Amino acid sequence: MKALVIISSADERAIPGFMWAVNAIKNGWAEDVEVVLFGPIEDAVAKGDERFVPWIERLRELGKLPTACRRIAEEKGFEDILGKHARVEYVGAIIAELIEEGYVPMTF
Repeated sequence: MKALVIISSADERAIPGFMWAVNAIKNGWAEDVEVVLFGPIEDAVAKGDERFVPWIERLRELGKLPTACRRIAEEKGFEDILGKHARVEYVGAIIAELIEEGYVPMTF
């Protein structure tokens, strides 16, 4: 199983997404795990929200850098800041390709 973890929520609902992704990677629960930040979570991460940045660091330590939506970052003017925490790309096609490749989407 390959998992696509899409985190959008910018409140405590995002924590289980980060937690599951980190633990799935550490414990081999999935063949591969991709994490996409999409929506309000991007603003929180760009502002350095301490509820989320440590989880991104854990992912980075495990060799996984989340991908964040470039379009949202451009609209809000924080693509450079967000780029310190994630790859900033247009994610629509990325999400479609991952689903086509058999990744199971999980949204938080």
